[in-house]
Amino acid sequence: MLATLDLDATFDRVQAADAEVVQEPVRQPYGVRDCAFRDPAGNLIRIRELRSDID
Repeated sequence: MLATLDLDATFDRVQAADAEVVQEPVRQPYGVRDCAFRDPAGNLIRIRELRSDID
């Protein structure tokens, strides 16, 4: 799990690098906003947005 202050910008940058998108940015029912990619080795990489109202 990775974290960023700007999930949309990070998502756009990783997607532009031709990473396999597993999940576009979305707010989960438990409050976290995140996205997911698969790296070339097949590992799932999740990136969450750091937000002061939920952290």
